[in-house]
Amino acid sequence: MAKIAAIIPAAGQGRRMGDQGNKLLLELAGIPILVYTLSIFEACPLVSEIVIPTAPQDIPAIQKIVKAHGFKKVNSIVEGGSERQESVARALTALSPFIAKVVVHDGARPLLTLAELEAFLREAEACQAAIMAVPLKDTVKRVDERGWVVETPPRENLRAVQTPQFFDRPLLEKVHKLAEAEGYSATDDAALMEWQGYPVKIIPGSYENLKITTPEDLLLAEIILQKRKERDS
Repeated sequence: MAKIAAIIPAAGQGRRMGDQGNKLLLELAGIPILVYTLSIFEACPLVSEIVIPTAPQDIPAIQKIVKAHGFKKVNSIVEGGSERQESVARALTALSPFIAKVVVHDGARPLLTLAELEAFLREAEACQAAIMAVPLKDTVKRVDERGWVVETPPRENLRAVQTPQFFDRPLLEKVHKLAEAEGYSATDDAALMEWQGYPVKIIPGSYENLKITTPEDLLLAEIILQKRKERDS
């Protein structure tokens, strides 16, 4: 398998968490959220190195976490941008020359399991771009600017997109450079691929792989961790 690097964006300021600074430094069951996320990629034999883009004021705290937990695969902690897209673009410049593939994963998704990550990477290897996603549980409405329903898209063809997201390094670098040159912005890296016409493969994910953005998410994550602990004991 080609050498894979993980980019873990960790610049998220927890405005919906009560403005408590970087939400990844908040504790989940007594351990910083970021530790859970990094632990999975550190343990994965398919991942060669890790780059973490984050806010400049959080670099010392993340350096301390990396040292305290012995995360040897962390190659660089770089200053992120004002938006996630810029943070990933900066992280790409810090990758080692031998890296051929890149997996991008939200730092705020700490419940991804090692088995899920390995299975995803093995299936994604044959693709230029692949993302983890799950079927929607709720009905979705498209609305106009006044808040009136315009249409109800068929739910069976819709997916809630997660991370990890997997890419050929040269292609990911290419679409980021094009986006910067043309002032194009997207909410995730897969959308940049779509914008340039590259096919993106959907690989089934898990509903437990939630993104922690609100206090309610944190409570739910604690429940999931407790149930996993009980199941494994």
